[in-house]
Amino acid sequence: MTNHFPYEDIVKAIKSVLPENLPVVPLHEPNFNGNEWAYVKECLDSGWVSSVGAYVDRFEDLLIEYTGVKHAVAVVNGTAALHVCLLLAGVKPGDEVLVPTLTFVATANAVVYCGATPHFVDSAISTLGVDPTKLDEYLQETVTVNHDGCYNKVTGRPIRALVPMHTFGHPVDLDGIVEVCNKYRLLLVEDAAESLGSFYKEKHTGHHGLLSALSFNGNKVVTSGGGGAILTNNEDLGRLAKHLTTTARVAHPWELRHDLVAYNYRMPNINAALGCAQLEQLPSFITQKRILAKRYQKALVSVSGATFFTEPKSARSNYWLNTLLLDQNFVGQRDSLLEILGSNGVQARPAWTPMHRLPMFQDCPRMDLSTSENLVSRIINIPSSAVLGGDVLDA
Repeated sequence: MTNHFPYEDIVKAIKSVLPENLPVVPLHEPNFNGNEWAYVKECLDSGWVSSVGAYVDRFEDLLIEYTGVKHAVAVVNGTAALHVCLLLAGVKPGDEVLVPTLTFVATANAVVYCGATPHFVDSAISTLGVDPTKLDEYLQETVTVNHDGCYNKVTGRPIRALVPMHTFGHPVDLDGIVEVCNKYRLLLVEDAAESLGSFYKEKHTGHHGLLSALSFNGNKVVTSGGGGAILTNNEDLGRLAKHLTTTARVAHPWELRHDLVAYNYRMPNINAALGCAQLEQLPSFITQKRILAKRYQKALVSVSGATFFTEPKSARSNYWLNTLLLDQNFVGQRDSLLEILGSNGVQARPAWTPMHRLPMFQDCPRMDLSTSENLVSRIINIPSSAVLGGDVLDA
C-alpha cells in the first residue's frame, strides 16, 4: 500500500497554490507593509525604546478593541504570558495541571515554572485540541472532587487547572471544555498563543478562560519580534497581571519601591511599536490567510493520500499554520513527504514531538494519548504566510 502513496500529486497540488518565482517558499514569514518603519523610527528618534512608552499602552488598547476582552497586558513573550496566567489562576507548587501532549513545549514549561506537574491529555481529530468527551471519561475514573477541589487518586495531588491550546489557530470545543472544568472544579486558562484572529461561536478565543495567553513571535499572524499578552475579563486579575509583570513597582515620584517578588516581563516600547503597526493590518492578514486556506482546500480536494484540515464546526479560524492530514493507511509516509516537499522548494514541518515523549516529561501523569500519537504521525504543516493569499481586494 505504501508504494502507491501519491507524492507527486500532493506536491503538485500544493505548488499550484504557491508563487512560481520563489526558490523556497517559507513556512511562515512576517509581512511588514504598514506603519512598521514609521513607528519603530519614532521610537528611535524619541529614545523611548525600552520598557516605558506610549506604544505599549496603545498595543494593549488595540488588543482589547480587536478581541473584545476587558484587559490586555503586553509582555515579553507568550511563555511569560502563560506563566503569569497560571500564577494568577492559583497554580501552586505540588499541583497538577492538565495540558495537551500535542502542543508546543512552552505550554508544559509554564506549568513547571510554577512548581507544578503537567498532566497530559489527549486531543480530538475534529479540532486537534483537547478532547473534552474523552477527558471527562478519564477524569471520572482518575479523580475525586470535594469541597477543596479536584484530586488525582493515584498521586494525591490537587489538579488545579486545565490549559487547552488552540492548535495551529483552530479553536477547541470550548463549550465542552467549560463543562469539564465546571464538573471537576478546574480553573480554565486558554493557551491562545496561536489563535489571534480566531473565533469560537462569534467570540474571540480567550474569553472562556479566567485568563489566556497570546504570542507575537516572528512566525505568528501578528508579530512584535518577540512578545506576548495576557488577556482577562477580570478587572482585579488584569490589574495584578500588569503589576506582577512590571517588577511590582509601587508608583512614586522618585523612590524605587516594590511590594511583591515579581517578574521583569515587560514588553519594550520598540516591540510594541512594531506590534501596533501589525495589529492595524490584522483584519487583512486574516482575510489573506483564509483565502490561502480555501485555495489549498480546492487544490487538494481531488488528491488522494492526504486531506486538508479545515476549521472545526462553530469556529472561524485564523489558519495560522495550514495543515495536511495523511490518510490513515499512509501513516509512515510523513518524513518522506517532508523531504520531497523540501527538495521542491516548499518549506514544511511535522507537528511538535508530543510532550510525554520529551525526556523531562516522561514520568508525568497521563491519560491514553493514542489519538495524539496518531495525529503526530500524520500532520504536516505547509506554507501559511498571509502574503501568499494575495491582495485582499481581489478576494
